[in-house]
Amino acid sequence: MLPITYAPLTLELRTTFRIAHGASDQRHNVLVRIAEGVGEAAAVAYHGETPAGIMAYLAAVGALQGDDPCLLEELLAQLPPGSQAARAGVDIALHDLWGQRLGQPLYRLLGLDPARIPLTSFTIAMDTPEAMAERAREAGLPLLKIKVGSEEDAARLAAIRQATAARLRLDANAGWSREQAEAWLPRLADFGIELLEQPLPVGDLEGLRRLRALKTGVPIFADESVKTARDVAAHAGAVDGVVIKLMKTGGIREALRAIHTARAHDMQVMLSCMVESSVGVTAAAHLAPLCDAVDLDGPLLVKNDPFEGLRYEGARLLLPDRPGIGVVARHQAV
Repeated sequence: MLPITYAPLTLELRTTFRIAHGASDQRHNVLVRIAEGVGEAAAVAYHGETPAGIMAYLAAVGALQGDDPCLLEELLAQLPPGSQAARAGVDIALHDLWGQRLGQPLYRLLGLDPARIPLTSFTIAMDTPEAMAERAREAGLPLLKIKVGSEEDAARLAAIRQATAARLRLDANAGWSREQAEAWLPRLADFGIELLEQPLPVGDLEGLRRLRALKTGVPIFADESVKTARDVAAHAGAVDGVVIKLMKTGGIREALRAIHTARAHDMQVMLSCMVESSVGVTAAAHLAPLCDAVDLDGPLLVKNDPFEGLRYEGARLLLPDRPGIGVVARHQAV
């Protein structure tokens, strides 16, 4: 038997994180442990997740029947439907335990080369145009993701574009109407935008098809609309790419299925995260060599990350060589 233990994790943000869904200065996640394996569940209200709901799910599961973490599929099949974030926490902890028992980093067990990880973007949350431009300038990074979805979008983009020569991506977080998106798409090339995430509300597949048919040259990615491999297949032909997050898929196993489903439908893949500590983001980064684009900046947004794992050299991601997902508590780091 593999008992599941858990504890709340409050993350303090370096700056107010404001997107089309709302704003926050803290994020309340949950740490999940299975023996020496550790995972993380991010409570994102937009996806119906709360710390209480996550912990209630974990309490109801209690333990996994079996004692061999190499039997990942069999163990994860025991999880009932429910909180995707809680399922992700268990999945990550099991993969970490698997790697630790075998003495190998997860990317090696998956047969992946960390040298193939694309550069990560760094997120500039919604604020005044002047504040966003200053944040973009201070970041000094080559790839930025700009949060949009309000009436000030034009002023924000103009200010940011004047402040930096970085490559820019946009994320509307489902904040535009069809009319707004149709008006914006032809203008994106003027700002050098290289891709657009989730311009329309969840479920508007026909709207996404209409936007893609405009053929503006800016790829459209679905994020909030896509959780599992089944959702990826449903979006084939409607978007150019999909955004995969462990907290949406329910963990690494389903994320792998979603990535391979996207490839089967000739879709691009961006690997991203919620606001998470180094536990959740490092776990996701082990899949990054499979992806076209990466947005794994969660630890950079947090000022009290209790773990060390993934490291950053500018926009370059460096995976740890320690077994499992490779994270250690900061007080234990050498």
